[in-house]
Amino acid sequence: MRIYNTLTQKKEDFKPIEPGKVRMYVCGMTVYDYCHLGHGRVLVAFDVISRYLRHRGYDVHYVRNVTDIDDKILRRAEENGEVYTDLTERMIDAMHEDEARLGVQSPNEEPRATAFIGEIISMIETLITSGHAYAADNGDVYFAVDSFPDYGKLSKKKLEDLVAGARVGVQEAKRSPADFALWKAAKPGEVSWPSPWGDGRPGWHIECSAMSTKCLGDTFDIHGGGPDLLFPHHENEIAQSECATGHKFVHTWMHAGAIRVNKEKMSKSLGNFFTIREILETYPAEVVRYFLVSSHYRSQVDYSADSLAEASRTLTKLYHALRGVTPASSDDVPETEHDRRFAEVMDDDFNTAGAIAVLHAVANDINQHRREGDEQKAAYSAAVLVRLGSVLGLLQQDPEAFFQADTGSELSADDIEAMIQARAEARKAKDFAESDRIRDELLEKGIVLDDSREGTTWRRA
Repeated sequence: MRIYNTLTQKKEDFKPIEPGKVRMYVCGMTVYDYCHLGHGRVLVAFDVISRYLRHRGYDVHYVRNVTDIDDKILRRAEENGEVYTDLTERMIDAMHEDEARLGVQSPNEEPRATAFIGEIISMIETLITSGHAYAADNGDVYFAVDSFPDYGKLSKKKLEDLVAGARVGVQEAKRSPADFALWKAAKPGEVSWPSPWGDGRPGWHIECSAMSTKCLGDTFDIHGGGPDLLFPHHENEIAQSECATGHKFVHTWMHAGAIRVNKEKMSKSLGNFFTIREILETYPAEVVRYFLVSSHYRSQVDYSADSLAEASRTLTKLYHALRGVTPASSDDVPETEHDRRFAEVMDDDFNTAGAIAVLHAVANDINQHRREGDEQKAAYSAAVLVRLGSVLGLLQQDPEAFFQADTGSELSADDIEAMIQARAEARKAKDFAESDRIRDELLEKGIVLDDSREGTTWRRA
């Protein structure tokens, strides 16, 4: 297996620190608002990565944190006139609802920053004692960037350029403009925790260093996140973690690509974002997941109605292949050439686009076997399709449930079945004009009928 390492900027053979086990940490959400599709990209990408690692036989310990104290959280809570913990609890619940609908499995651990204040303070104390951090006169504590010679090794940024580009006169309490906050002194009335430097709260970067090393050890296999976290967040994590522990922090760094809208990155700061729950009001959750999975995790993806419609069409083809076929037990179906090809492309830096192509090849086999009347081979190929689909978090629904999922249509399933029954009675009475009228009315309302010798089935367009 080869994985692209952002640190070295090349694909490398993956060799876990402990044979057979993978320790992985992914930066999660700052919970002040609903998750947008860019967050969904990261959630789904690393869900697929963890699924495939387990499929390959690794014992995966997956940690994804929650930032539940932050400037944005406090501002939003103040705007809403609510206690910040009420806001974060509501947003965490919403995040769990969104990820469940997208088929994202829960991580092994989901640490919250506010539960690790003791570990954060202890790490800061270690950094101060070793000369890598200092307490400023204003009650803040800063990391001294120039104390870490390797600063910039992840982002390839040079410290002198960062200092030269910094605004003069900003944060005068710092010794250098490039230094960053480990501890922030509390403003009057602001939520805070006691510390050796006065009441305050942690800076954003130190949270992940404290949580990841506590959960996974001083050095672990994979650290992932969104594209906007590479600098400064992950760069700062490396600096403070390696200075605090004296060990290499992470072996492999992975970053998912951005979701773009009109060629700009989707983000809350740009105001061009669509929340996951907004999108799921229009599109079935599995279609959205298919859209996210069908591109390589490192690529940028353009979001549009056309791209979701195309995802719907291609996922529908896979479910059409499974419709009316009872898959054989996966245990009864040995490894096939499709399984081997799937592993080959996924071993190449989790190439899900190549894996999707394998799924369609299996679907073609099912259709061919059915045309030839070989139901047993069709059932075997269906088992392979469901087996490989599960690694991507796809094709686990009953096909009829997929085709008939209600995404806000004015017609319920009972309404549709009643109209199909009325159409059947019209056809029996040879009233073909009425039969055609009912079919056309259903089609206008997004319901497609499929007639066969076995009867009439339906699906939402």
